[in-house]
Amino acid sequence: MVSERRAARVIVIAILLGLATLVVVEFVLRVERILVWLLIALFLGTALYPTVGWLERRGRWCPRWLATLVVFVVVLAAMIGILTAFAVPLAHEATQLAGQLPGMIADARGGRGPIGDLLARTHALEFVRQNQSRIRQIATGLGTPALQLARGLVTGIVATVTIVVLTYLIVLEGPKMTSGGLGLLSRERAERVRRVGAACARTVTGYISGNLIISVICGLLTFTVLLIFGVPFAALIALFVAIADLIPLVGATLGAIVAAIAGFIHSVPAGIAVVVFFVLYQQLENHLLQPVVFARTVKLNPLTVLVSILLASELAGILGALLAIPVAGIIKVVLADLWEHRPGAPAARGAEEAPSAVRDGDRDGSSRGGSDRADGDRLDDDRDGSDRIDGDRVDGTESDGTESDRAVSGPAKARPGAVDGDLG
Repeated sequence: MVSERRAARVIVIAILLGLATLVVVEFVLRVERILVWLLIALFLGTALYPTVGWLERRGRWCPRWLATLVVFVVVLAAMIGILTAFAVPLAHEATQLAGQLPGMIADARGGRGPIGDLLARTHALEFVRQNQSRIRQIATGLGTPALQLARGLVTGIVATVTIVVLTYLIVLEGPKMTSGGLGLLSRERAERVRRVGAACARTVTGYISGNLIISVICGLLTFTVLLIFGVPFAALIALFVAIADLIPLVGATLGAIVAAIAGFIHSVPAGIAVVVFFVLYQQLENHLLQPVVFARTVKLNPLTVLVSILLASELAGILGALLAIPVAGIIKVVLADLWEHRPGAPAARGAEEAPSAVRDGDRDGSSRGGSDRADGDRLDDDRDGSDRIDGDRVDGTESDGTESDRAVSGPAKARPGAVDGDLG
């Protein structure tokens, strides 16, 4: 009867766990986009947290909200400056292109100029004349992708604003949330969690600093190659390549496409040289720079770095590749802490034995102190007793001696008289 109840209870628990798992999976699928935004905001907040803390500590006049505001204003100003550096040359070139566009179209139709010569050699104009109806259908069908593109643009703007707000709140309210969460734990466990959290934060900041170092190297090398071959806007293109290189695996390829197009527009040898450079650099970055730099900043060996990037990019695409290394570093920190505090570990055993040793020492000390006190009391009692006994004995002896003396002296004094009486 008892076994049947236990089996029924196990079945009910298994069914409830299965239903709970289905509910959690469905919930995650429904709010997947929000969770991704929150994860990115948490990542960025962890990266900015040390800077805000440093500013708050160094400036006594600077409260937490002001330090957070200053850091965010500086970051946003830097981003606006980068966008302006791209937008101004592009706007200038677009204005020149708009002014030259009517002449370029006329040259293309007449087969004159570089574009007309290219169209004539590729017979592009004849292809357009022969497939005008199909081209119109294709142009008509571009309305739906354009609508999807506009919708994606609006979603991207909303996502950006949401991530910025979430990041700001995470950095601003981080100390309060941390203190509140750790206040629910015991002092020893709270200290352990704080230590592990600090190590995880250092992993994230180490990843960001390592990624910035690699991007700076990529930008400088690109600028050198473009400058050698005289490609225009070399600094701007190198800046774009450095920013794109922040994306693991595919970032350098994206920047290489833009740099190669600029090189081929300038000249064919320059384009070929840029393509060869990026092919070699891509191999150098993926198999040497990233493993070596991240091994020093995130404290991961090169094989772990490479395997983490490959697995995460296969599972979650660009986002997985972006978060692979910090997640691997966090997993390493957590596993190292669990191994250090495993049952039977030397450190854990020492920590467990120390309080017991103190307790045993207190017990030994108290027992020793009690026994010493008891022995001392016994010795004192014995000494007092012996002293009293000896005193009594001495007093008794003295009194007995006096009485004996008296007894002896009495007859001795009386005997002469008696003798005289007898003689008389």
